[in-house]
Parts: sequence; structure tokens; C-alpha cells
Amino acid sequence: MRSETCLVCSTMNPICLVLAIVAAAAADKIPDFVVLGQCPAVEEIKLWAEQAPNLSKFAGVWYEHSLTTNPYQLIEKCVQNEFFFDDKQFTVKSTGIAADGNLLRRNGQVYPNPLGDPHLTIDYENSFASPFVVLETDYTNYACTYSCVDFNSGYYTDFAFIFSRSPSLDDRYVKKCEAAFKNINVDTSRFVKTIQGSDCPYDTQKTL
Repeated sequence: MRSETCLVCSTMNPICLVLAIVAAAAADKIPDFVVLGQCPAVEEIKLWAEQAPNLSKFAGVWYEHSLTTNPYQLIEKCVQNEFFFDDKQFTVKSTGIAADGNLLRRNGQVYPNPLGDPHLTIDYENSFASPFVVLETDYTNYACTYSCVDFNSGYYTDFAFIFSRSPSLDDRYVKKCEAAFKNINVDTSRFVKTIQGSDCPYDTQKTL
């Protein structure tokens, strides 16, 4: 693929990612996280109808249980995501340990899609805005979230997470998420477990 080829975002992407992907694809090199194919079909309208009245229930601390490869996730261990809801949208504080062993904080926002598409949008500093679809959650134990962006060149990129309300997650909830991802043909072998537990400085992270 020639580097000057125009990549136009699909309707699933609320804010165009063209500049970010084209920059990453400079010198005729497509980044590893952009692959051939297209985003899977997701029942976004049904999910949004169920979840929109319950957005406030998503507030609070979510621990990252596992994720697919994501070059924009700069926190590698002990990841906590704290969602603060203001009746319209969330501000998010993510904390944990980076690859260099130091504590790191990242700030973001999660808000209803500004164009009215039936999903949330997630927007972190030093990253780009993308869809944030909650495939399944009970709000009190687990959440399975998915972001996918199509490009008219026949490529797409996707990122998936399993969240937990505590540093560990009962296997029955992990299986619920795995089933939700398999239902949209996401290969669950892609998931990598995030290190959590007694060695994580959760109390220190709260002060970041």
C-alpha cells in the first residue's frame, strides 16, 4: 500500500483517525495493529438502548484484568481506571506501573458519541478518540469493552479489554466476556493478562 493512500474512517468512528494512522503508516509501513479485513458486526443499537439509562452505574474503579495488544496503553501493570460521572459523561483517571517501572497516570474522557451513533467514545491524552462499546457488563463485577475502526482501504484496527471491580476476577465472569467476544468473532487467544495483586501499590496510585 502506498503511504499517500487516503484512509477514510467508517461511520463507527466518531472522530476521524486519518492523521494518526497515516502518520504511523509513513514510509509504506502499515502499523502492526492495523490489519486486513473489517470490524465485526456488533448489535450497538440494542446494547446502547439497554446501557444508556444506566451510565451512572459504570462509574467507579475498574481494574484491568486483560487486554489485546494495544500500543496506546502505556501502563503495563496494576492498572486501575477510575470513572467519574457528571450526569453527561465520564472523566477517567488511569494509573499503574509503566514499562520503566515508574508510576504513571493518564487522563481521559468517555462520552456519548457526538454524532449520535449508538455507542460511547473514549478519548485519552496522547492517543486518539475511538468507539467504546460495552459488549457486556453487570456493573458490579465485570465489563467487556471493545473498540474497532474500519478504513475504506480494507483495513481495520481493534482493541478489547476485560475489566473487573476488584484486582482479581472470578473465572465465571472471565468466561462471560470470552463468550461475548467470541460472539463477534474476536479471537480470545489475543488477550494478555494484566498483572494485578498484592505487589501493586494501589494506595500510592490513589494520590497520583
